[in-house]
Amino acid sequence: MSDKLRSMQVFVVAATTDSFAAAAEQLDISAVMVGKHVRALEQQLGASLIERTTRRQTLTEIGASYLERCRAALASVEAADRVAETLRAVPQGQLRVTAPMAYGTHRLMPVINDYAILYPQVCIDLMLDDRIIDMAKESVDVAIRSGVLEAPDLIARPLQRTRMLAAASPAYLARHGVPLHPSDLLQHNCLAFAAWGSNHHWRFRQADALVPVPVRGSFVSNHGEALVAAALADRGVIVQNDALLEPYIRSGKLQALLTEWELPSRAMHLLRRAEARPSAKVRSFVDFVLARLG
Repeated sequence: MSDKLRSMQVFVVAATTDSFAAAAEQLDISAVMVGKHVRALEQQLGASLIERTTRRQTLTEIGASYLERCRAALASVEAADRVAETLRAVPQGQLRVTAPMAYGTHRLMPVINDYAILYPQVCIDLMLDDRIIDMAKESVDVAIRSGVLEAPDLIARPLQRTRMLAAASPAYLARHGVPLHPSDLLQHNCLAFAAWGSNHHWRFRQADALVPVPVRGSFVSNHGEALVAAALADRGVIVQNDALLEPYIRSGKLQALLTEWELPSRAMHLLRRAEARPSAKVRSFVDFVLARLG
């Protein structure tokens, strides 16, 4: 509470009890301190609020009018505090979340759908974008990012790492054969992700063995979903993250390849702004996501 609001509170108690001593006892401060608060208000207003004698104290005309205004002001502050506390205690309002496109669509959305059932008063605004978004500038409450973090001003919590998988459609494999070793991919049409560059290699690891396979093929795209569409159309072999490929592998539309070998994985983190007391909507969402994906 600000100094002026505190002085107003002390003045209201002093005026109501008709005694600085009684006000001091009620507020658990000294009678001298009560007098200091009242005099501070009088100096700011340039008017006397309470006329004091050795036997009694009486409100001045200005003091009586000011008393009613103080009561109204303090009641408004208390009401505002209650509203803020309710908002902090009950998850509600808009929650802005950002995540990479594939991860947000296939991994995060099922979690958001379940969260929405438990917390129907929270409206989630989900922004799917593979670029790094400035959380403060874009008023983002929670962000999910992959790779190395460079965000010392944010609180980060680790999520399950995403793994890269290799896959192709059953029809493509029926025509071209199933690769049994990473080097067999040299004979296959490899669908390339443009963001990885023109000289990219798929790096397969098994124990101490590392086999880099140059990506060569007839289709390149900067979007994982487009590469999936090409793979579903029997165009060739795809390597993308598990969040994107697992739904198609589970459905049988794509077949996982070289499962005895490992492809690189990427760290995933959930980030929120560094608030000492995050709101209920942020706190509940973070806890919910960590329970499912942490």
